[in-house]
Amino acid sequence: MKIVCLLGSPREKGNSATIAKRFCSTAERLGAEVRTFVLNKLDYQGCQGCMACKTKLDRCILKDELTQVLDAVRETEVLLLASPIYFGDLSSQMKAFVDRAYSFLAPPSGANLHPCRLPPGKKLVFVLTQANPDESLFADTFSRYDYFFKWWGISESHLLRACGVREAGEIEGRRDVLEQAEKLARQLCA
Repeated sequence: MKIVCLLGSPREKGNSATIAKRFCSTAERLGAEVRTFVLNKLDYQGCQGCMACKTKLDRCILKDELTQVLDAVRETEVLLLASPIYFGDLSSQMKAFVDRAYSFLAPPSGANLHPCRLPPGKKLVFVLTQANPDESLFADTFSRYDYFFKWWGISESHLLRACGVREAGEIEGRRDVLEQAEKLARQLCA
């Protein structure tokens, strides 16, 4: 099984990254091939709105360090996106990836409004953390993005979420979330 893990936090050892790494290390122990990208370390631009991916090419026209990430996502079976919630949404690093992934969608044709260029059947693991302990706040983040991920042909989506974790390392005290990450990795790699 191939897994691509995108860490969207500017803190490489932050809470969302720790959950993602727990999932990935469990998956590797079960024989999965894991490729991890720390988005904050890459030099890339956000979507330019040029529409070249709809009119001239079947991929994003930009050539930067996110190109290798987009290529890896095309090849993977499981995509893990890990991000803290900043100002009520994904980190800017992760949001820039999501915007560039617009290139995965072909121009609409006929009744198919969202034809996807990715092979069907990919699975998604979405890791979200937030400092605010109120679970009702920003609870819509997963469903908002999952709506678009379904356009990518994602067949199965899973959420790993931790609220009330602010400082790096706080997630280590949340055994429930870390065990949930391990359990999900075992389930997807079975």
